[in-house]
Amino acid sequence: MLLMELIFLKLFDLHCDTLYRALEENGSIINNDYHLSVLRGNQYKSWAQCFAVWIPDECRKANAVALFKRAKKKFDEEINRNSDMICQCKTADEIKNTTEKNKCAAILTVEGGAVLAGDLANLDYLNECGVKMMTLTWNDHCEVGGGSLAVEPNGLTEFGKNVVKRMTELSIAIDISHASDNLFFDVANAVTAPFVASHSNSRSVCQHRRNLTNEQFDIIKSRGGLVGLNFARDFLKNDSSKASAYDIIKHADYFLSHGGEKAVCIGTDFDGTDMPDGISGIESMESLYELFLRHNYSENLVEDIFFNNAFNFFEKLG
Repeated sequence: MLLMELIFLKLFDLHCDTLYRALEENGSIINNDYHLSVLRGNQYKSWAQCFAVWIPDECRKANAVALFKRAKKKFDEEINRNSDMICQCKTADEIKNTTEKNKCAAILTVEGGAVLAGDLANLDYLNECGVKMMTLTWNDHCEVGGGSLAVEPNGLTEFGKNVVKRMTELSIAIDISHASDNLFFDVANAVTAPFVASHSNSRSVCQHRRNLTNEQFDIIKSRGGLVGLNFARDFLKNDSSKASAYDIIKHADYFLSHGGEKAVCIGTDFDGTDMPDGISGIESMESLYELFLRHNYSENLVEDIFFNNAFNFFEKLG
């Protein structure tokens, strides 16, 4: 990649699992051979990255809380040792100031409401740690509600209703990626605030339960929420073995045909899944950006998808 070509690209990615991978492999988010590293990402002019703490379905109660604490400790240590390259950001102003210094604006998120261990006080603890977004579930049930791959995908539990109410009060974005359809609609009925699907595609383009129906996308869009285009092969194309970078654009096309110009953004799922042909990691974002332009997207629209829509959401989130 040429530095002069990369320096003008702005990227805001709503989801990666790099922090969890580094934790489990005793690696680093700064310098590695994963899909994403801070060293490679910082070649872009402006880069904001959501780093998720993934809570696997088999990790519950005290173990889930302990996993988050270990990940937060590693996150803090990496940032403190590399403050010239990365900074944790909790507000839009902090994101703006950090990216202007050509440093990674790191936003801490959680993938899996099991991290709460059924105790609402843990949500206040996450807020103190600077968590700005949380999926309510992973694939199965947890104390908050049912995941998209659960055998009996239920909606919000009574505890879950209190969780989404408190998340709104704390300005922690509700993330419905991995939510069952029942859980999605319960959330839509329980809150009026915008919410997001940080890494989800269109079910009309790829018929997978993890993807969004037209109705779900329209609700997110109408609320002022976000949908991050997920690069996972299984969620891009029905025949996942043939998935390519161009399939990412097919999902964008579909969402845009439903008026999603200000809702569509990027949610790569780096280091959490298998990438499609043409995407090796964060270094591929330049070529993907150019692919959007060659597909006759205007530069303003591509900038909105790659950065502005997500930034504007977090600016309103507070």
